Amino acid sequence: MSYQFITSAKLPTRHGEFDIHIFENDEGQEHVMLTAGLSAVDQETSSTTAQHSINTDSVSPVPLVRIHSECLTGDAFSSLKCDCGPQLNSAMQAIQEAGCGAILYLRQEGRGIGLTNKIRAYALQDQGHDTLDANLMLGLPADARIYDMCGPMLAHIGVDAVRLITNNPNKVAYLTKHGIDVVERVPMLVGVNDMNAEYLATKRDRMGHLLDQDLSLDKDFNTAIHLNK
Repeated sequence: MSYQFITSAKLPTRHGEFDIHIFENDEGQEHVMLTAGLSAVDQETSSTTAQHSINTDSVSPVPLVRIHSECLTGDAFSSLKCDCGPQLNSAMQAIQEAGCGAILYLRQEGRGIGLTNKIRAYALQDQGHDTLDANLMLGLPADARIYDMCGPMLAHIGVDAVRLITNNPNKVAYLTKHGIDVVERVPMLVGVNDMNAEYLATKRDRMGHLLDQDLSLDKDFNTAIHLNK
């Protein structure tokens, strides 16, 4: 599947100003990239090794990058069933503070199963099943997300090395496999509450996410991220 850049504009937010870039695949699905401190590369006159490219040998900082899959319930409605909304806001704030970074906002709701199936899975979770088993009981994969749009999106801003905000080793492995140098994994644990602690434990214990063993409740929804030293 191919992806192409469509348009961009300025986007002021409560965290600061971003550039918002829209990409579209050949099925008409739209994906979004927010950037701060990064400029688009002229695709007709530049290559991935152009002077705009960010790498460990350049004088520019390696950008802080978050790959964030769409979560309507968490991102827009502040659901307490997951940590998606706090993760998104924490990443936006961290990138503004770093002065250089991007959020790749991928339109693959419910770990890729879609909004309707996600709510069906929620209903099974209400009956006591965990997030992984709920998907499987519906005949769906535990995680159907793909990341093939990340390469073209990062290439648009000349980025071939990142400090990746994630707890998911699959994201690190995918970028590395496709030529993006993940020079640092930046873990994030925010928005833990008594309604999503079990969900996070399932991601840790059954889906391989690199989370602290002690999922302490974040009653103030602290938006600080925890950097590897």
